[in-house]
Amino acid sequence: MSSILAVVSLKSAFHFFYNGGFFMLPLLLCSWVSVAVIVLRGLALRRDVVIPPLLEREVEGIQPGDEDAANRLAKLVRHDRSTAARIIQVGLEHLTWPKSENMEAVQTRARHEIVRLESGIFVLEIIVGIAPLLGLLGAVSGLISVFAAFGSDSAAQDPHGIAKGISEALSTTIVGLAVAIPSLIAYSYFTKKVEMMAAEMESLVAELLSKCYYQQAHQQVLPPASRLESYAPPEVELETEPQAEPLQEEPQA
Repeated sequence: MSSILAVVSLKSAFHFFYNGGFFMLPLLLCSWVSVAVIVLRGLALRRDVVIPPLLEREVEGIQPGDEDAANRLAKLVRHDRSTAARIIQVGLEHLTWPKSENMEAVQTRARHEIVRLESGIFVLEIIVGIAPLLGLLGAVSGLISVFAAFGSDSAAQDPHGIAKGISEALSTTIVGLAVAIPSLIAYSYFTKKVEMMAAEMESLVAELLSKCYYQQAHQQVLPPASRLESYAPPEVELETEPQAEPLQEEPQA
């Protein structure tokens, strides 16, 4: 009995899409692309993949000025291909630079990584825009065909037939909205998720750099007295001018 119901439902679904006309094909293509993008982006934008918990714990566990912990973190990110690891690696590779220049290098890398995270999401935005338009176009095309067919035959005045033709023409509108609504939800969700993870990575990298540049910042805020105490002036050798030899008196005649 269940197999019969399955066959009947498949047959009715086939007739539904078949009666929708030509514009059902691009709508079905949009639905397949939308599902593929949602699945792939859902797997790629998992938080554990973008910001591994181990990496986050290592950064939070570093003490200010601890060079050994920074070296361990550098070895960890070298073998980690996550988004956060690639951004942190740039910051660790440029620790010899001034902090402002290092921050600029990290921000440049972060923008590149955010673009990579957003790759494919624009496809959902395109589908959200074109799917309802394709459905509306299919409905208008179907209505034109229905009224043209009934207008050419004066004997065909059956209201039931007209209603059936209109319902079949509006099927593309239903499919277009059914494709656009889930795509819009997924697009909004993924966009918001990328923004949240970008803010978390920015906070994580800022915390790391503040710990790595702790000694430099501490030296800059030392009071003048402590700076003078730790300051040893270099020894400078002063050149002495040669003394003039005393004049010898000439013997008087």
